[in-house]
Amino acid sequence: QVQLVESGGGLVQAGGSLRLSCAASGRTFRTYAMGWFRQAPGKEREFVVASNWRGDNTNYADSVKCRFTISRDNAKNTVYLQMNSLKPEDTSVYYCAAGVEVADTWYGYDYWGQGTQVTVSS
Repeated sequence: QVQLVESGGGLVQAGGSLRLSCAASGRTFRTYAMGWFRQAPGKEREFVVASNWRGDNTNYADSVKCRFTISRDNAKNTVYLQMNSLKPEDTSVYYCAAGVEVADTWYGYDYWGQGTQVTVSS
């Protein structure tokens, strides 16, 4: 069993940066692939990025490539999402998720956090 808690969301101006954190409980965290998804009101949950447990296999959505970076610290049971050059269209609730392998679909993950709101003003 893995429990996930996101933090770091907030309000930022366009062009700014935020770093989201996802703290995981459970001794098997380091074996899980971790993903970030986002969901805006009235829209489906959207894949953002995922990483395998070693961090050497990552997959980014085209919309965030070169702006967002996923990283993880297995010793701290934490995965991060560094978001730079934020745009108003990045406004969403951001969720972290844990699964067996890197996947770009929500049903590829077994555990989810409660989400953290990111709002980018123009």
